[in-house]
Amino acid sequence: MITDLASQLAVNVLDAKSLLAAFGVIGAGVILFAETGLLIGFFLPGDSLLFTAGLLCTGSADRSLQLSLGPLLVAAAVGALAGSQCGYVLGRRAGGALLERSRSTRLHEGANRAQELLERYGYAKAIMLARFVPVVRTVLNPMAGALGVPVRTFTLWQVVGGLVWSMGLVLAGYALGSSVPNVDRYLLPIVAVIVIVSLIPLASEVYRSRRASKTRESNG
Repeated sequence: MITDLASQLAVNVLDAKSLLAAFGVIGAGVILFAETGLLIGFFLPGDSLLFTAGLLCTGSADRSLQLSLGPLLVAAAVGALAGSQCGYVLGRRAGGALLERSRSTRLHEGANRAQELLERYGYAKAIMLARFVPVVRTVLNPMAGALGVPVRTFTLWQVVGGLVWSMGLVLAGYALGSSVPNVDRYLLPIVAVIVIVSLIPLASEVYRSRRASKTRESNG
């Protein structure tokens, strides 16, 4: 009991495998809820957590830490969907007060990107795209609530996007772990690639925004 408690207290919250080793399938759902529903969870590794969890379901990455695919898919989906809906409700009730109290530059940049997505792509596309962008998927939900996105519209598209994101990454990890022998040797590079790829949409939006600003300045 004491050993288990010590291992949980020593967990690295930025490392997906460490989180899964400490908290298991239920913990994965709770972590996804925190990342997508609570602004304080913006730093949690949602993408790598889902993919790594899928790998661990095969037993090829770490036989001492093999997860069950069915319960994992349920926990991931419930955590992701419930978290987003919670974030929306908080944003609808508290408006921008929660963001204003935060001193995190990264969080405020994510909020700006989230608002730009909503304005540029419309509600449905923005809510779907945000799922795949770290930080933005955390702040878009309260932003949608604060900006008055209709409940039915938000719920529909966050459910669609949430299922594609959560279950898609888990199944992608499971498929890779099932087809590549000794995949644990490549786990860190794979996770690094996932993180980099997930940041591409955000980097692209930042580049486009800055380019548009420069164009307006030159024309003005």
